[in-house]
Amino acid sequence: MNLDRSISAFILIFVIIGVIGIFYLVLNPIPSEKFTEFYILNSDGRAIDYPSNLNVGEKRNLTVVVVNREYSESSYQVKIMQSKQLLKDEKITLNNSDRKEIPLEFIARPSGQNKLEFMLYKLPDTENTYRYLYLQLDVSWNVFGAMELVRL
Repeated sequence: MNLDRSISAFILIFVIIGVIGIFYLVLNPIPSEKFTEFYILNSDGRAIDYPSNLNVGEKRNLTVVVVNREYSESSYQVKIMQSKQLLKDEKITLNNSDRKEIPLEFIARPSGQNKLEFMLYKLPDTENTYRYLYLQLDVSWNVFGAMELVRL
């Protein structure tokens, strides 16, 4: 009888410790991999069907998205370049799980193969690119595009 009580008390203590452990893990999850999401959305807000074949002077809209999954506040710098020309340079600070959408309107030029480059730097390091994306653009010259370019 005394042995049964001891075993029951022992089992009860382990069950209580197990329940406390489960609650602790649920309330304080172990952080998984630390990273930053960096991607591009088209004008419809989707991550597909990016513009690739354009005419000179044609305007297009994209959205660059940065999401902090670093489990701490992080500061970033986003640089966007088209054919070695800086289009946008923006610094942002995000708390964990915060998301920033950066709108971009660009004009297709010059004619030929162009690269639209998106560089993310995790500050304070501005020398090494943390994330890099690019879109390859094939820009054609036509009369209507030239007329649009003259109006700009």
